[in-house]
Parts: sequence; C-alpha cells; structure tokens
Amino acid sequence: MIDLIKECEGARTIGISGHVRPDGDCVGSCLALRKYLLNAFPDVQVTVNLQTPPRIFHNLVGYEEVRTDFPESPRYDVYFALDCNRERLGPAGEYFDSAVKTINIDHHVSNSGVGQINVVEPEISSTGELLYTLFEKQYMDAQVAEALYVAMIHDTGVFQYSCTSPQTMRIAADLMEYGLNFPVIIQETFYEKTYLQAQIMGRCLMESVRFMDGRCIVSAVDRKTADFYGVLPKDYEGIVNQLINIKGVDCALFMYETDTLEFKVSLRSSEAVDVSKVAEHFGGGGHVRAAGCTMKGTFHDCVNNLSKYIAEQIS
Repeated sequence: MIDLIKECEGARTIGISGHVRPDGDCVGSCLALRKYLLNAFPDVQVTVNLQTPPRIFHNLVGYEEVRTDFPESPRYDVYFALDCNRERLGPAGEYFDSAVKTINIDHHVSNSGVGQINVVEPEISSTGELLYTLFEKQYMDAQVAEALYVAMIHDTGVFQYSCTSPQTMRIAADLMEYGLNFPVIIQETFYEKTYLQAQIMGRCLMESVRFMDGRCIVSAVDRKTADFYGVLPKDYEGIVNQLINIKGVDCALFMYETDTLEFKVSLRSSEAVDVSKVAEHFGGGGHVRAAGCTMKGTFHDCVNNLSKYIAEQIS
C-alpha cells in the first residue's frame, strides 16, 4: 500500500477523475479523496474533473465544485485516476497524461494499472473501501466518511452483492461511527426513483424478453422511445438490477441506444456467469456480477453476440 500523504507532499495542484458516466462508487470515491486531501493540505488546489454526476449525490460535500467542462488546464503536479483505467477517463485523460505524477487506484480485475503508482485490488468490494484502507484517521471526518459510505453501498448493492466481505462490513460500521444518517443516505441515493424513472423501468420490465431456457433476460430502450419519454442515461439507473432479481434468471442484460446502431450494455449475473469476462470480449469490463460495455450493431446483433459468451459459461 502507498502513503497518499507522502505522495502528495509538495504538490500545489492535485487533480482527481473517475470513469465516464460516473456511478456511486466513482462519485463517492472522488469526493472522499478530495475532502481527505483538503483536510491534509488546506492550501493546495484539489480539483475533481468528471462528467456531470447524477443529482442523487448532490448532498455530498464537493459535489457543486466538480468541474464538468474540462477546460484547458496547467499541468497538474499529481493526478489520480479512480475506479477505472486510462481508457475510461474520457476527456480527463489528457490531464492524467500530462501530470507530473500519476496514481491509479481501482478494484476492477480488468485494470492492469495505468499510473506511475498503482493500487489495484480486485478482491476489495469498491474503490471507496480501498481508499478507506489508504486513509489516515487524522485526516478523516464525517464528510469523508459519508462519501466513502456512498461509494461502498453502490458497488455492493447495499452490502448484498457477493463482493461484500466481513471486512467490508467492519469498515461500514466504522464509517457509521461518524454519525452518518445512513437510512436516509441509502434511501435517497440507492432506492429512491423519480416518477419518470419509474415509468421507463416499468416499460422495460413489461417488454423484457427471456431466452436461453429462461435463464437470461434482456430489455432495451431505443432512441425513439427515449425521446418520447424524455429520459437521459441517468434515468436508467436500477433497471438491470430489477431484471436480475427475477426468479430463475442467471444473467440480465439492459441496453440503451446511444447512437445509430450503438448500444450501452449493462450486465448483471448470479453465480452462474462471470459477466466481466463477457464484457471484456467487447472492450468493456467490470466485476464478476456486474459489468458493462458498448456495442455496435442492431439490438438482435448485440444480443446474439453476447449470448455466445454467456452460453459458454451457462452450459
């Protein structure tokens, strides 16, 4: 493990980024690290550069300070890539490439380490949990704890996914000691949906199709449907998790059209399928039970291509 404080000593500018389409682990980890470093170095400029984070995380300290426009910037002294490899940084990748020192912290098995310094621990539930193991108590506070807790609940499905370990629960308990209103945090960032989100989820569930003897299920939203409802990518949050909860389903796919003949695909699975291996065939990645990728082709092309690699594991 590395000493984050030592690695950042002497820096005047520190940048932090996570992956495109940031989720709870990404947003929580970036904001937790920002506040932690500001506690340790109050006179240092610490900037988080991300695509616009979902509004459900607006109560986290630092949310309003996230830079989403990616302006031209002087060379950062230290730059962190969290919860992803270089390819998923999007526009922030240029900041990472030009920084004096680069540090990559992640828990995805598909990440081989892209920084000058790398901490990649695939056995840990989330990047939030990994950061906790690197943080010194003296620079922790309730705001750091809340952001880490958000990161952990989102990548563990509120501690129900198989990546949750006894150590994960011990860390969560320690974070709760900071006085977190954890029932509200869980409800507002994980379970609560807008009426629009409920509408599109209902349609996706109603139009879902089971295949492979019912062990797989898929649902998709094309651009025409998305325009009709006025939904954005953030409104699809939680749909694939509902699909995998259907009894008898071992693998769930949710797809939405991002461009002509291009789909963003989210995959979830039971213990029967390692969806990270499926996603890797199409340039994506993730975890054993949760992964994603972007695919070209028609809806049927994408399903057929995914099915080939799913079937190899199910059979």
